[in-house]
Amino acid sequence: MTESRFENQTDASRWAMFRGDDLVSVLDYRDDGRTVAMTRAYTVPTFRGHGYAGQLVAHAVAELEARGDRSVVPTCWYVADWFDANPRHRGILREAHTA
Repeated sequence: MTESRFENQTDASRWAMFRGDDLVSVLDYRDDGRTVAMTRAYTVPTFRGHGYAGQLVAHAVAELEARGDRSVVPTCWYVADWFDANPRHRGILREAHTA
């Protein structure tokens, strides 16, 4: 079985997930030095239905949690749903500011 490989491609502002040489999923983001806005999760259509986007989000969140210097804003609906399904990781979310 081909193992997954993850890359934080900072020049492209995205995390990427590969299976062998195949790009299967990407997670676009904007990083302002304090907050990472996760803006779009996308899986190549031929690879959909295998949970790759969820694995990629989990990897990116784990990387950010390990660094400890950024909070996350899940602007992508998929990422927001991932946090709803994985509440133990909500501590990394930026607190909402209400007016």
